Amino acid sequence: MANLLEVRDLRVNFGAHQAVRGLSFDIAQGETLALVGESGCGKSATALALMRLVPAPGRVSGSVRFDGRELLDLTPREVREMRGQHMSMIFQEPMTSLNPVLAVGAQIVETLRRHERLSKQAAWRRAVELLELVQIPEPQRRVFDYPHELSGGQRQRVMIAMAVACRPRLLIADEPTTALDLTIQAHILELLDGLRRELAMSLLLITHDLGVVAQHADRVAVMLAGEKVEDAPVARLFTQPQHAYTRGLLGASLNLADDLHYRGWKLPEIRHGLGEDGKPSFAVVPRSVRTEPRAAPSDGGLDTPLLDVRDLRVEYPQRRGHAALPAVAGVSFSIAPGETVGLVGESGCGKSSLSKAIVRLVPAAAGEIRLRGTDLVALGERDLRPLRRHVQMVFQDPYASLNPRRTVAEILDTVLVVNRIGTAQQRRARIAAMLDRVGLPASALGRYPHEFSGGQRQRIGIARALVLEPDLLICDEPVSALDVSIQAQILNLLVDLKRELGLAYLFISHDLSVVRYIADRVHVMQAGRIVESGDHRDIWRAPQHPYTRTLLDAIPGRSFENAQAA
Repeated sequence: MANLLEVRDLRVNFGAHQAVRGLSFDIAQGETLALVGESGCGKSATALALMRLVPAPGRVSGSVRFDGRELLDLTPREVREMRGQHMSMIFQEPMTSLNPVLAVGAQIVETLRRHERLSKQAAWRRAVELLELVQIPEPQRRVFDYPHELSGGQRQRVMIAMAVACRPRLLIADEPTTALDLTIQAHILELLDGLRRELAMSLLLITHDLGVVAQHADRVAVMLAGEKVEDAPVARLFTQPQHAYTRGLLGASLNLADDLHYRGWKLPEIRHGLGEDGKPSFAVVPRSVRTEPRAAPSDGGLDTPLLDVRDLRVEYPQRRGHAALPAVAGVSFSIAPGETVGLVGESGCGKSSLSKAIVRLVPAAAGEIRLRGTDLVALGERDLRPLRRHVQMVFQDPYASLNPRRTVAEILDTVLVVNRIGTAQQRRARIAAMLDRVGLPASALGRYPHEFSGGQRQRIGIARALVLEPDLLICDEPVSALDVSIQAQILNLLVDLKRELGLAYLFISHDLSVVRYIADRVHVMQAGRIVESGDHRDIWRAPQHPYTRTLLDAIPGRSFENAQAA
């Protein structure tokens, strides 16, 4: 099969930082090549270089030949003609890639009229057809919607429609399903695969999700610190990985077939650093048996559980004349001291509304939320204030939830000051101890959130929640956007902190593999209701509700067994 794209000795520099170091790979006509690796390894820099989108003063060298034509020699005008018509790209975050003040149809029309000789009316008809192609419901109406009026999955479908509008021969998809629900992720990937076959496209799939790679790629190239360390057909890479880093990635990737649980196993981790020669290095800490036996947590049937939610309802007011929108419709569950309860379901099912109601960030329309027997719903703000410290949250996006203008020390100190805890000296000691507990150096205190990696920022978010010494931690999608090895580090950290501090967790996620590892009991939520509950083992082995089975069927790569040589 002839190669459509040939990349040789590609180098991308941003000032003194070399993001890509001599990368070479090929993509055949109609082939899907997955480019995998952790954040910062150079995947996205590679994609931007192929599309000639590396911003100044970044520099690109080497050779990128598309159908025999050297792309790095093209003039700016030739590059504009090439983009969209011959090569196109789906970006990771559609909300920041779509114009917020233009209807999505207008943005597709703009792409079509830039590259094809279509009248305005014909371009709008084609825009509707493209939305129908990517399975947007009611495309004749939704073509006039603005990006903020669409769900995350729908916005990603619009991005795909724009990318394939001119039937490109090569489509670059940069983390196209990060943080999407399982079923939406499955639909997006099936859509891309179907479009690849229908339009005879080649696909460069950039991802850190090895389950996605296992199910949808023909071949895999693994990147580490800007370099390719392994290149193999997908089946061989998963069964016979050659490089230690590849084995580390496979070992750190959770899979339902692994039957791992936090009580029995500590997850393998990949730790990065600098070697004696100053070059990036890594070490794989293998999976290990947890050596400290602990009694299994309670099943939540205590007379006085730590948290007891009864018939909770949350509603959001609508415009005048419209009934309130129910987000949580009569949910009941309990959490015992020291227990981890998992809550799974898709976006819009009510998970986040439920968690916000528990910490009284949104009001409850009805029901009870009892913390050690005290009903929080019945309390006014003055009486509620001293109880807030006992229930804290870790959010999905630590960068958005941390004040960018404050140092880590100021962020953590503010939490203690607001809750009137300790003298300045006592607060400093408490903050230093907590920072050490979450695995951050003392030097982090004087730095700002943007100076940390995603995994480090999540550790800061965890420290902020724990510095008040709560009894219950609500973790709202805390690892959904993290690399698999960083995810393993955070999960191991949460387990260790639970043991050391006697914490209970409400762990919210759409990643069923993560929930199976971290939870003692699991609730499945759909349309504002809990439709199934069970032990962390039974609910995966014998799901009773059709919705639970749908979620399990949507997990990518379930037919592959992860290599565990790490």
